[in-house]
This record gives sequence, C-alpha cells and structure tokens, in this order.
Amino acid sequence: MIPTTGRILAIDWGEIRIGLALSDETQTLATPLETLVRRAGKRFPMRRLLDLTTPYHLVGLVAGLPLTPEGREEESAIAARTLAEAVAHRTGLPLELWDERMSTARALAAVWEQGGSTKGRKEEVDALAAAVMLQHFLDARRNRAERTEKAEKAEGADAE
Repeated sequence: MIPTTGRILAIDWGEIRIGLALSDETQTLATPLETLVRRAGKRFPMRRLLDLTTPYHLVGLVAGLPLTPEGREEESAIAARTLAEAVAHRTGLPLELWDERMSTARALAAVWEQGGSTKGRKEEVDALAAAVMLQHFLDARRNRAERTEKAEKAEGADAE
C-alpha cells in the first residue's frame, strides 16, 4: 500500500515512449516529469528510471495498466504489469497498477483545449498522459478516503 503522504511516481507505458509524472508531497497535484524513449531493439531504460527515483524520495509507484476498451488485459497489459513489477522490485517501493485507458486522449484534449499543437511534442504528451493518470489516481484515492471518513462519522453518530 502506498503511504498517503510523500511523492509518487507514475509510469505510463508505451512500446516506444514511457511517460513519467510526479505527485507533490501532499499527493494533491500531479505534474509531468519526463518521457523515457525505448530505442528499437533495445531494453527498457531501467537505469534512467532508477536514477529518477532517488532525488525525489518517492514513497510509491503507480503504473498504468493498458486495458482494452472492454477492461481486459491483453499482451500490452501483461508486458506493462511485468515491467511495473520489475521496477517495484528494483526500487523496493510499493506499487499500484491503475487503469490508464483514455489518459493519452485526455492529455491530447487538454493540449488542444489550450490552443496548442501536439506536432513534434510526442514526448511532452506522454509525460502529460502520465500526469493525467496520476491525477486520476490521486483524486480517486482522496474521494475514497473522504467517503470512508463520512461513513465512519455516520456510524459513530448512529451509535450515540
């Protein structure tokens, strides 16, 4: 389980580019960090990813799980799961997998809404997609915690 305070690194997998995003210490906001590029025929750039984990004093990892539109895991999801588990093992950090469906589409929409262009900015879009995914994770976790707190208060009031 990822602690509720401290920085989280999000990893949005792709066959060529891997978008990375970082939360703030309070786990309120996600921001794009970097995009790693996997060269054709080369291994995943694990060393660079591990280098990025040290200066931020991370408390956990959120890795995107590329499910099909129907919510099934196919080849890309299995590969993402395997890589995420390898990163978690190498870093010793807790890992949560998160449905990344639509994160790239949302990132592209955000760029277009602001009147921007994605031409020549694929790496920026991948890091932004990781930030979109991480923000969704942070918001969902915060909402879940708030609902639990409200339910516990309601139960306490009923007991009185």
